[in-house]
Amino acid sequence: MLKPDSIIAKSLRWIQKLMVHSVVVPEDPFADLNLDPDKPVVYVMKTESLSDIAALHEMTAKYNLPSPYERLDVDGFNTPRIVCVEGRKPLFGKRHSSDKFVANFTKLLELHQKNKELDIQLVPVSLYWGRIPGKEDDTMTAAVFERENPTWLRKWLMILFLGRHNFIQFSNAMSLRYMADEHGTDVSIAHKLIRVARVHFRRQRKVMTGPQLPNRQAMFNSLLKSESIKRAIQEEAVNKKIPEEKAREKAIEYLDEIAADYSDNLIRIAERFLTWLWNKLYSGISIKSAEQVRKLHHDGHEIVYVPCHRSHMDYLLLSYILYYQGMVPPHIAAGINLNFWPAGPMFRRGGAFFIRRSFNGNKLYTAVFREYLDQLFAKGYSVEYFTEGGRSRTGRLLAPKTGMLAMTVNSVLRGIERPVTLVPVYLGYDHVMEVSTYHKELSGKKKQKESVWQVFGALRKLGNFGQGYVNFGEPINVQQFLNQQSPDWREEVAKDPEQKPTWLTPAVNQLANKVMTNINSAAAASSVTLTSMVLLAAEQNALERTELERQLDLYLKLMKEVPYTDYTSVAQGSASELVDQCLSLKKFTSHTDQIGEIIAIEESSAIAMSYYRNNIIHLMAVPSLIASCLVQYEEFNRQKIHEIVNDFYPLLKAELFMGIEDLPAYIDSVLNLFVEQQLISGTDEFELNQSNITQLMLLSETVSETLQRYAIIFNLLAYKPDIERSDLESASHLLAQRLGALHGITAPEFYDKKLYNNLSVKLKELGHLSGNDNQFAVIRIRDHANGMLRLSVRKTIVDSVTMEHG
Repeated sequence: MLKPDSIIAKSLRWIQKLMVHSVVVPEDPFADLNLDPDKPVVYVMKTESLSDIAALHEMTAKYNLPSPYERLDVDGFNTPRIVCVEGRKPLFGKRHSSDKFVANFTKLLELHQKNKELDIQLVPVSLYWGRIPGKEDDTMTAAVFERENPTWLRKWLMILFLGRHNFIQFSNAMSLRYMADEHGTDVSIAHKLIRVARVHFRRQRKVMTGPQLPNRQAMFNSLLKSESIKRAIQEEAVNKKIPEEKAREKAIEYLDEIAADYSDNLIRIAERFLTWLWNKLYSGISIKSAEQVRKLHHDGHEIVYVPCHRSHMDYLLLSYILYYQGMVPPHIAAGINLNFWPAGPMFRRGGAFFIRRSFNGNKLYTAVFREYLDQLFAKGYSVEYFTEGGRSRTGRLLAPKTGMLAMTVNSVLRGIERPVTLVPVYLGYDHVMEVSTYHKELSGKKKQKESVWQVFGALRKLGNFGQGYVNFGEPINVQQFLNQQSPDWREEVAKDPEQKPTWLTPAVNQLANKVMTNINSAAAASSVTLTSMVLLAAEQNALERTELERQLDLYLKLMKEVPYTDYTSVAQGSASELVDQCLSLKKFTSHTDQIGEIIAIEESSAIAMSYYRNNIIHLMAVPSLIASCLVQYEEFNRQKIHEIVNDFYPLLKAELFMGIEDLPAYIDSVLNLFVEQQLISGTDEFELNQSNITQLMLLSETVSETLQRYAIIFNLLAYKPDIERSDLESASHLLAQRLGALHGITAPEFYDKKLYNNLSVKLKELGHLSGNDNQFAVIRIRDHANGMLRLSVRKTIVDSVTMEHG
């Protein structure tokens, strides 16, 4: 082992400063891994390599970890800080025996046998120079750069050409104390450790580089030989009355239109550009729960990323984050509208495959697309698609489109052996470039067709956009989900592979809803979203700064002490720091008079800021509903609050994709925090603390517009029990427009027709559209909703209902 002050070690460090740039995965080893700084550390590396150790030394110095050059002194026994699984590969001949590495592991285990207090942490470290996955048709590039076990000459060529793209990955530490206590300390355990380490490094490499890339034409030829595409070609020829060769050419055209053409070279170039772009746009990108996704990859899962869709930036941001978190960017299902020059070819080389908005009964296109998707899964490529189908114009999640999910489930039914796991992803931004365009579209302006000029136009507007947020939600294993829906699904499919199971469509719909719920469960409450929520609830959308900060403190405490889920993230820092962040982004205005500072949303920006509030409105929906009960009724008991929240929660859950696991416990926790914060007093019978009533009133306003919509719907149902569902949707939308005009409601979702359609579906499921059979519940919920409205709003709704249907 080299000494850090030796000539060779110094020379290596000098050279690598010129030639090597390393990125560490995870970015903060102590935060993301189970490393204990008080316990000794030994690094486990795959291959004995001077260049790898030199690169590792630079990173350990940066993160205050022990240097690999330092030897470990334990009870007077001096041992290297690094143990390797295998030796260097000579330029000619066979690799050296691994006996000395077995001896190193054995010595470490023996130390634990002698000292029962000792616990050395074995930390696997992998280094990747360039992350080139290789190709199925081997090339000279592969021969030079893509070998797992390079000779010293090949390694120097890799450093020369790929040194600027070096990744160092630390893995979870393993306790040698646990190994010694559970399995013993003899030589056979040392051999087992080496075997386990080899498997670990092999899996890690696949996670980091991905499977080998196919030859595109060879893949086309393989797909065209599949039985389903051959049948579809024959049907196309018969139905269109054309020769089979013409139908086959059409299938090739579809494949060429759909298929990605992933290029590792483009990814390396894009990484440089995107690093510049994110540094230009954002002050930082917050990431949560990436480690669980790395583990899924490591354990051999087929990963399907299902993010929400806020912006065209989503494609770039998620791929970039995955790349820097030590995972391969996924193949992305992109709308065919993005296949324009020059973006289309670049997206395709970056892993995008294109999908039409509608298959329109085109059986040949459907067969080609399904076989292509199956091929991606079979070869182990991760996939990404947006279940919403398009970008949200209101900031809320859209109702899911189930086409891609259904195809994923069908691929599982056709026999994928590896576990297929959906990973919901919440993507959020302090600034979404398209927000102003969204509101123009909601007001009736025609959607602009994507073009290269839009891309250049967006680049001209680059500025300080604050932070981006990438939170990975709770994964959903598709096979386990199917087991819950139909335990005998494998046998059922095996009997008749062509027959569509009766339970499949409802199961896919339920799976889609679960995906959306898990996305919202991983929401990021940021300075912009929280401040927007507070100020939009205030009169004139303005508050004195101390009052704003006091309200933000309450929201921060609620979200941290009564967390929505374990996957949710909350802005770090004090309320004052959050306000300063928002002001620096120029999202809000600040005006100081003789009394104090006033923070406000300009009238022209109010609709835009509702977009950011809507990103997290579900996180505060139940606390806001509880506050509404307390404010409007002044005296209330715990049981009554539970009853009201239970009545409205199914509608909130359907509309906002909410996923509170234990609603009664959550309600009680919120009430207890209100008591602790001296907003109310009492144990089961509550009274308001008048000195703090403003905080509850502001909180209650968050769901006030939602309650107004529910009041419209249930007043209509109570007044006309037999109203048809389509008529209910139209009448609700009409009355919402009237209410908005009379009371100045500008929130875009208030006028969204699709929202009333989704609610009517849920009302039918709950039995509220069944006429007089459930009229008692309808009247009860109507009275609850009316009771929490301002008198003027309630009068408008009741009068409008009786006039419209009188």
